[in-house]
Amino acid sequence: MPKKAALLTVHGMGRTEEDYNAQIVSDLRHRLGQLFGSLHVGKVYYQDVLQPNEDRVWKSVASRVKWDDLRKFVLFGFGDAAGLESGKEPIGSDYAKAQIKIARELLLAREAMSMSGPVLILAQSLGCQVTSNYFWDAHQAAMGNPPRVGIWQDIGRVQAQITGGRPLTGEEISFLQGKSFRLFITTGCNIPIFVAAHAKEDIVPIRPNEHFEWHNYYDQDDVLGWPLADMSDEYARVVTDHAVNAGSGIMGWLLKSWNPMSHTQYWGDTEVLDPLEARLRSLLA
Repeated sequence: MPKKAALLTVHGMGRTEEDYNAQIVSDLRHRLGQLFGSLHVGKVYYQDVLQPNEDRVWKSVASRVKWDDLRKFVLFGFGDAAGLESGKEPIGSDYAKAQIKIARELLLAREAMSMSGPVLILAQSLGCQVTSNYFWDAHQAAMGNPPRVGIWQDIGRVQAQITGGRPLTGEEISFLQGKSFRLFITTGCNIPIFVAAHAKEDIVPIRPNEHFEWHNYYDQDDVLGWPLADMSDEYARVVTDHAVNAGSGIMGWLLKSWNPMSHTQYWGDTEVLDPLEARLRSLLA
């Protein structure tokens, strides 16, 4: 049977295992029960584009520095952001490779839903910027103003990498540009870091279609997670911010919820899972 909706996850910065979404998928399966069978779940995993190079750099310098764990956090985390945002003009850049990963997962979601159905994307940390960039570029291409970076500068040159060899149809391209993207859930979002130096009028959010909603969850103790709606009038019209206490519960509060470690706790927090479950139930019932 075709799936009724699709949920895609996008991971954040730093060393990330390929099964990064295993716990939240398990939680949603338990919460949704039989309804889970009507949901397609995909994951965007772009860390394999970046980590081998970062590991090589770490091995070359590790013997000459101290504070290994902190340095790994800085090198792997901020190395991800710098690697994706610099040198992104070539069609074969890491920036474009990450976008190909998103396009592949979107195409798989479309196939699982028999060509139509709502797409929800749950993105964490740097994954919010990666996802936003993809749909911003896609929208520019759809408007007849292709960007100079990423796959949407010339989708025809990379379509075989997305499909496995065949050309993309017009309907597939429309889907990949966000025609069915209904809900964007961002957690620990650090988009403000990338746009803070821009003029206010240039800080404009994605809006792939008229039905699109964006809900952003942030913890005040999370120095890498930020509210978005106050950045500009345009963001205020599109994004709804939700302040949460990520990692709540007695043990969570003692260990993580009151400090910057809350950055890693959103996807296990009921303040994020409850509304996500409710939205999925409304689509799947």
